[in-house]
Amino acid sequence: MISYKDIFNLFEELLLEITDEELREKTIETWVEGCRQGGWQTVEELHQIPFTLLTDACGISFIEHTIAVTRGAMGLLDAQINVYSKMPYTVNRDILIAGGILHDVGKLLEIEPDGKGGYQKSYSGKIARHPISGTVLAAQCGLTGPILNTIAAHAKEGDGRPRSLETVLIHQADFATFDPLVLKKSNMLLD
Repeated sequence: MISYKDIFNLFEELLLEITDEELREKTIETWVEGCRQGGWQTVEELHQIPFTLLTDACGISFIEHTIAVTRGAMGLLDAQINVYSKMPYTVNRDILIAGGILHDVGKLLEIEPDGKGGYQKSYSGKIARHPISGTVLAAQCGLTGPILNTIAAHAKEGDGRPRSLETVLIHQADFATFDPLVLKKSNMLLD
């Protein structure tokens, strides 16, 4: 069974940047609960999950993707803070980091082993995509408002819906890691 300590160790550097201790705890608890509900037993299993089933993930794991998206969103925020003479909006860095760690947590319910060494969409994943299942999971663990927005609206489910700035940054970082793989698979990625 995947423990609190396992999840803390996976995301330690990022989690330690969250200054709101309750938010940090609930972020970890959401991952632990997602692992429990999804049937994931070991950290090694988590490292094997591909970050997407929609295209060739080129060996990039779900854990690597989650860290890259979170760091990418933080980088987008830092670029604006360091360049703009005056920030035209506010960003809650704790929500940005927690939202990045949690944006795809619903994939713990959406993806399952296919029994042949690969992965497939689970029954749960066929009923509701990961932005929906992840939002429900996070709400079950006591997370609210802005964090739920980052999970629910980070992908196409957020199109045309209100988004927090944290959600916008996570969305952009997420697609900056996904779109190149889609282009690569269709031979549209320029060298």
